Amino acid sequence: MRVGGPAEEFVTAHTRDELVEAAISLWQRSHDWLLLGGGSNTVVSDEGYPGPVLLVRTSGISQVEDPDLAPGSVRIRAEAGHDWDALVAECVNRGWAGIEALSGIPGLAGAAPVQNIGAYGQELSEVLHSIEFLDAATFEPRRMLAAELELGYRDSVIKQGLEGVVLSIDLVLADAAVVAAETGPEAISEPIRFAQLATALGVEVGSRVPLHTVRDAVLRLRAAKGMVLDEADHDTWSSGSFFTNPIVTERFARGLPSDAPRFPIVDPGEAPAVTTFEELAEGQPLRVPTPARERRVKLSAAWLIEHAGVPKGYRLPGSGAALSSKHTLAITNRGAASAADVGELARFIVQRVQQEFGLVLVPEPNLYGIEV
Repeated sequence: MRVGGPAEEFVTAHTRDELVEAAISLWQRSHDWLLLGGGSNTVVSDEGYPGPVLLVRTSGISQVEDPDLAPGSVRIRAEAGHDWDALVAECVNRGWAGIEALSGIPGLAGAAPVQNIGAYGQELSEVLHSIEFLDAATFEPRRMLAAELELGYRDSVIKQGLEGVVLSIDLVLADAAVVAAETGPEAISEPIRFAQLATALGVEVGSRVPLHTVRDAVLRLRAAKGMVLDEADHDTWSSGSFFTNPIVTERFARGLPSDAPRFPIVDPGEAPAVTTFEELAEGQPLRVPTPARERRVKLSAAWLIEHAGVPKGYRLPGSGAALSSKHTLAITNRGAASAADVGELARFIVQRVQQEFGLVLVPEPNLYGIEV
C-alpha cells in the first residue's frame, strides 16, 4: 500500500537458524516487536512502528518423505520466507495439485496459515499438514498439526494471539500425474469448485482442467480486480480485500434486503455425546449433548459497502486514498495517500455499513497504530 512510517530497527533473517536466533534475541530484550513477511497484508501508521521489526527472508522448497501418505499424494515443505506465488508456480510446474487456485496471492508462505488464505474455491486448511512453530513462551521449535491451529475463515490460533514465529509449512498435495493416469491427460487439477472460475475456464463446476490453465485463469481474474501488483496501476496499490465477509446468523440475515448475497456456512457440529458402559461403571457422569448452534451464513462485504452508498472509486474530499475502481473491497493509495487517509476512509466505510445494515465490518489486514 506504500503508506506508513519507519521502524525503530530492522533485523533480517535469511536462514532458519538466523530466524530462530533473531526471534529469541528480540523476545529477550523487547516487549514490542513486529514480525513482517512480505508486508502485503500490513498497514502501519504514519508514525511508524516503535520497536524492532523482524523481516523473514528464508526460502526453499523440499519434498518430505512420509510413509503415511495416501497413494498419489506428495508432502512438501516450504520455508516461511518463500514467496507464496512462487511456491504455487513451482507446484504447478511439478504437477502437484491443490493450491493452483491460490495463485497470485501476495505474501510469504509462513503467513499463509496465520490468515488461512483462500480464494476461488480453495483454502489452505484443505492441504496444510503442519507447521514448524517457534513458540515465544518456551523459545523451542515444535511441530503443530493443522488441527491444532484451529483454522477458520481467515483465522487461526496464531491470529488469535498464539505468539511465536512460523518457521516452515508442510502441505500435502495431489500428484497430478497420478490423477492424469487415472482420468485422462487433461484432468490434472483439483475439481473446480468456484462458479466464477468455472465460467472463466468455460467448464462446469466439478471439472478438472490442466494445472497451468487454472493458474493462468486465476491470475487473469485477480488482475481484472486489481489484485495483481502493477506499478503503473494505482488500483493495485492496496492490501487486497480490506474487510472480511461478515458471518452472521440466518435470523440476522433475514432482516437484510432480499437481494443481499448470502452463502450458507457448513458447520460440522459437535461430536455425538456418547458415554460407554465401562465409563458408567467407573462412576463417570453422562455426557450431555451440546445444543446445536443457530445456522449461520456468510455475507458479501463488497455488496454491503456498495449498497451503503460507497461505490467503486469513492474518495473522501482531499484524501489520497480511495476505493479501487475495480473492486469495492480494496482501499487503495492513489499515489500520495497517508496511512491516516487509509484509516479515515476505512472508518467512514465501517460507519456507513453499520448505519445502513446494523453490522460492523472487520478489517482483514494487520493494522498497527491505526484505529478502525
